[in-house]
Amino acid sequence: MVAVPVLLGSLARIPLGALTDRWGGRRVFAALMAFTPLPLIALALTHDSLAVMLVLGFLLGFAGASFAVGVPFVNGWYPPERQGFALGIYGMGMGGTVVAGLIAPKLADSWGIAGPFWLAAGIVVVVGIVFVVFARDARPPGSGERRSLFAPLAVFRTSGRAWALTLFYFLSFGGFVAMFLYLPKLLTGVHDLTKTDAGARAAGFALLAVLARPVGGWLSDRVGATRVLRGSFVATALLALVLAFTYKHMPPLTVACLTLAVALGLGMGAVFKLVPEWFPDQVGAITGVVGAAGGLGGFFPPLVMGAVKSATGSYLVGFILMAAVGVVCLAVLGRLSATSARPAQESAA
Repeated sequence: MVAVPVLLGSLARIPLGALTDRWGGRRVFAALMAFTPLPLIALALTHDSLAVMLVLGFLLGFAGASFAVGVPFVNGWYPPERQGFALGIYGMGMGGTVVAGLIAPKLADSWGIAGPFWLAAGIVVVVGIVFVVFARDARPPGSGERRSLFAPLAVFRTSGRAWALTLFYFLSFGGFVAMFLYLPKLLTGVHDLTKTDAGARAAGFALLAVLARPVGGWLSDRVGATRVLRGSFVATALLALVLAFTYKHMPPLTVACLTLAVALGLGMGAVFKLVPEWFPDQVGAITGVVGAAGGLGGFFPPLVMGAVKSATGSYLVGFILMAAVGVVCLAVLGRLSATSARPAQESAA
């Protein structure tokens, strides 16, 4: 039931990103916010059947695709030297998931199970109205070259850079989501914390990542996104190894997790500095695929961690796999940097 909206929210980013390139962020975002209250209201009224909840959860998953709409919408309003920070600020919106996770259970206890759905629907309606009244596209929709809807996705057939971005976001955002989802289980299962205490610690992890995201964008504007990503990948790989061998001890677990949150947040901010830098005319389409990779990166690792824990009785292998992905990302980034530097050296010669 939890996986259905996560999966759709990841995969729907691809068509919504392409639609944003074609029709503009204002139209697509307005349509998305007009649609989102419908499954929320339906869930408030009907939540006693698993089959119904699966269908409504599937429809609610479209809200998770909004990231692919917002990135090209925000990106168009800022010059290249400020896009990293602007997109990092927009990316802080993922903190809404943290807030909802903390307050929704309390609202359900006080108002009934339908309460959080009614509140969420009301908030989306209000924000949707404000958006429609005040939001404008940076340039008129369709003002560029008229191409088929998914023509921008053809870049994935020829560009290794496009695939590299999906890998980088798979680790940074996917690693963040996976740790946020799985950390409470590790804390309750290994350290016998209460669910409330474990949830609060996971929220602290998420908060640091959310705050680090615009910092990653700001640093990318100033020193370059590749440098920020290089530091993020090195830190992620090393910290995952530390966790692999020390997760049974609370002090190193706490320090490593909080530092890892910062490293992943910096990486998330840097990835979307590279999207408009490398693909200025295909921001929506590239964002859709990269965002989908990040969403799937948050879906599969908890399954892997659970399978590894069941098979071995330990989380060691799971964290080692995370470190291995960090090393692969570092190697790919180094290869891309070397490739881009070579033509510049040849032209200078």
